[in-house]
Amino acid sequence: MIPVSGLWIPLTVFAAAAQTVRNTAQRHLTAELGTLGATLVRFLYGMPVLAMWLCLVLLFGGSPQPALTWIFGGWVVVAALSQMAGTALLLRAMAERSFAIGLVYSKSEVIQVALFSVLFLGETLSAVAVGAIAVATLGVVLLTPRPPSLAGARRRWADPAAFYGLASGSAFAVSVVGYRGANLALDAGSPFLAAAETLFWSQLLQAVLLCGWLLVRSPAIVLGALRQWRVSTFAGIAGASASLANVTALALAPASQVRTLILIEVVFSYFVSRRIFRESMSHRELAGIILVMAGVVLILSTAG
Repeated sequence: MIPVSGLWIPLTVFAAAAQTVRNTAQRHLTAELGTLGATLVRFLYGMPVLAMWLCLVLLFGGSPQPALTWIFGGWVVVAALSQMAGTALLLRAMAERSFAIGLVYSKSEVIQVALFSVLFLGETLSAVAVGAIAVATLGVVLLTPRPPSLAGARRRWADPAAFYGLASGSAFAVSVVGYRGANLALDAGSPFLAAAETLFWSQLLQAVLLCGWLLVRSPAIVLGALRQWRVSTFAGIAGASASLANVTALALAPASQVRTLILIEVVFSYFVSRRIFRESMSHRELAGIILVMAGVVLILSTAG
């Protein structure tokens, strides 16, 4: 039986797999609904799952409803708004380039998560953790396509996919710190209840804001999301499951460890890219995957 302190590892791996499923479904929806419509699907269709989970944890978890403080609310707002931005930017990056490469650009968040966690949450990093982040980040760099010339390098960094992907990484890094901060600010007595409360309120804010904005500006997108209810439900359930696992892991372990391990999603996305979207991958990119996995192994060695 896995001790509670070690649960963050299987939870994070599950979150990575569920995120891959969610991203795949959202990419299919982007062509029909656009970036904002596919982003709305993640939040709107995931709410029933989150509400049901919160009720179950409150009923059977053995911990009472915690007090919702202003500090908790502030962290929730930071997490919710930055995650909305990160999701939309990630889908734009994927639309500009391949599924796997769009995701890779966004994974620049790992270094930023480590930095923000030290600055805003007071977390510390061991030498092994720093090494794991460095190795995994080098793997991410190798996974970006190599330009044939210096001019090609300039074009690569001027590539919209690079801009959207890197901006997505920054937004997700802020979001991760926000979720970790909200979990720590909530005196819930249980990491499962803390994660359930944090995620329910943040995603409710996300769903209300984005749905309201689209109803005013582009109501056809909301109607399209309702028409595409089958794929949207699939994406929403996968997204909610990934978020629950991820935020619960953040209640159990430092943000830098969780976000380094979740880089295993890059490996999952590689198989999706090859098998579903029939996209090619070079030997250099395979070497990058090996380095990402080495970083994952190193970060696991710091656990416990």
